[in-house]
Amino acid sequence: MPLEDLIVFRKAFAMANSVFKTSKNFPKEEKYSLTDQLRRSSRSVSANIAEAYRKRRYPKHFVSKMSDADAECSESLVWIYFAYQCQYISKEELKLHKQEIQEVGKLIGSIIRNPSKFSYNE
Repeated sequence: MPLEDLIVFRKAFAMANSVFKTSKNFPKEEKYSLTDQLRRSSRSVSANIAEAYRKRRYPKHFVSKMSDADAECSESLVWIYFAYQCQYISKEELKLHKQEIQEVGKLIGSIIRNPSKFSYNE
C-alpha cells in the first residue's frame, strides 16, 4: 500500500495544513517562535510517519519512528494551547485543532500497539 493511502498519513498531513492556515494569522513577532514551532512540529508528524513507513520491515525502527511522530503530535497540541492562551486563536479553532491532533495521536497509538499490521517481509 502506498504511503498516501494510509489514513494516519492523510489525516496528519491535513492537520498540518490546517494548522498552517491558522498560524498565518499569528502576529509577526511570533514568526520565529510560536508560529515556527507549531508549523515544524505539526509537519513533523506526517514526515515521521513517512520515515516509519519506509522502515516497517524493521519493527523496532518502525515503532521508534511512530513514537517520534506521536511525540511531535503532542508537541503540536501544546503549541495550540499556547496559541489559544495568547488569544491568537478562538475557542472554536482550539477545539478544531485539538480534535484533529488527538485523532491523529489515537491512530498513531493504535499503530504503535499493533505494528505487525503494517510490517512486511520480502
